[in-house]
Amino acid sequence: MQTASSLSVLIRQLRLESAGVLSVELERDDGAALPAYEAGAHVDVHLPGAGTRSYSLVGAPGAFATYHLGIKCEADGRGGSRWFHESARVGDRLEISPPKNDFRLAEEAPHSVFIAGGIGITPLLSMIGRLASLGRSWELHFAARDRRSMPFEAHLEQHAATGSGRVVKHFSAEGQGRPDIQAIVGSAAADAHLYCCGPTGMIDAFVEAARHRSPDTVHYERFASAEAPATEGGFTLQLARDGRCFDVPPGKSILDVLLEAGVDVPYSCMQGVCGSCRLSVIEGQPDHRDGYLSDNERAANDALIPCCSGSLSPRLVVDL
Repeated sequence: MQTASSLSVLIRQLRLESAGVLSVELERDDGAALPAYEAGAHVDVHLPGAGTRSYSLVGAPGAFATYHLGIKCEADGRGGSRWFHESARVGDRLEISPPKNDFRLAEEAPHSVFIAGGIGITPLLSMIGRLASLGRSWELHFAARDRRSMPFEAHLEQHAATGSGRVVKHFSAEGQGRPDIQAIVGSAAADAHLYCCGPTGMIDAFVEAARHRSPDTVHYERFASAEAPATEGGFTLQLARDGRCFDVPPGKSILDVLLEAGVDVPYSCMQGVCGSCRLSVIEGQPDHRDGYLSDNERAANDALIPCCSGSLSPRLVVDL
């Protein structure tokens, strides 16, 4: 699917980084440089027969001839990772979005603390690379089942070798247990910035441990919303600009209804975490089920993420 803003790229290299994790190198099909990005950015990749998926850019920011993605094969996923692991070939052409960033690095922080679980290292890797290049202080607590399943270990060791940071590894299969998130967060200085990405349980523990810190110093990114999507239906969705109304039935999301009606709504992850499908709410009370909006944004009730959120009022009017 090509749009006016999309980039046409070729798969230049496929490399196994660890058990079940593939590194994908992309280059523009016309040989031109790719757009620059900031640490923590991702791109939306349009896949043959598998829709659109979001993947973090794992390289440190700079001038780019290529982009690198890290993709774990998810047997129970929606097909995107399986396409890369089972069908992708060097030379295949793909369409990707320009880089987007909803998980930004605070470069000015005196110290940064990263907590990662498995493939959750991917958005953090570019941040660590950036801090290492700047000589800024950082530390990473990285959990994996064993060394074979720890992706990008060599890259992290290279960043640590610059002398500005350190990597603490936790291998559960080797009896080392999981990172003590409460202790890690509790020992961080008040002006340190903390980042977490990994399984839902890890992020929930991180959010709880950091709830007394200044919100400006706490950053995390989920792969899926912690709440079940709102598919109860039973309300009317109205488009404010043209007045059209749609009944949202049980079993369907607001985004499902909009797409089936031919309404042009951008979307990507379909799991309530990327914010691509965010809509402004004109009237009504959303039933927020996403992992993207902040607590303050939810309380304002003037936006919702339609791929997973619903309505608590019988009618919901959105700015479309």
